[in-house]
Amino acid sequence: MTDDILVLGAGGHAKVVIELLRAGGQVVGGLIDADPTPRQVLGVPVIGDDQRLEALREGGYQFAFVALGDNLLRRRMGRHVQALGYQLVNAISPAAVLSPSAGLGVGIAVMAGVVINAEARIEDLAIVNTGARIDHDCVLGEACHVAPGGVLAGEVHIGPLAFLGAGCSVIPRVRVGASAVVGAGACVTADIPSHTLALGVPARVARARPAPEASS
Repeated sequence: MTDDILVLGAGGHAKVVIELLRAGGQVVGGLIDADPTPRQVLGVPVIGDDQRLEALREGGYQFAFVALGDNLLRRRMGRHVQALGYQLVNAISPAAVLSPSAGLGVGIAVMAGVVINAEARIEDLAIVNTGARIDHDCVLGEACHVAPGGVLAGEVHIGPLAFLGAGCSVIPRVRVGASAVVGAGACVTADIPSHTLALGVPARVARARPAPEASS
């Protein structure tokens, strides 16, 4: 058995995750990518595609992190590796400020400069990107993503698989529905329905979005 971490993904998001894990004193043993061509990312070798996950688990890997930016794919692969017996770890920057009363799931990424305040809850596989601010009693749903510079005031609820673009702001007690996308720089002052795209200041629904498959 090894305590080294297997990271799924070899793109830009994976680069940030590798450095977050290293900053926390952890070792990334290898990368799994859809393109299994042998290469290195920040000194970590790509050792295969997802077809190798089962063999690597049997060979001693027990910890994994899913470093995929696509919310739906990240959730699907997170569930897949858990079903294979991997434990999902968190990648949390030492330069983030987390309240001791905040609740954290597994497989989450919290980047440098993030602030997560009292009794906020971050569900499994969520991304809280660079410099985002999550105030008290917020809930970030499974595999959602708050992009760099996002600001959530108190008691905001973000649904699973939702995406808030760079520099978004959300006023208190607003809900953003499942799989909703809020464009960069938007100011959310009213609830955003699930499976919609919202843009502007104040944010308004521009169009509907297809719902993900129920099995994903």
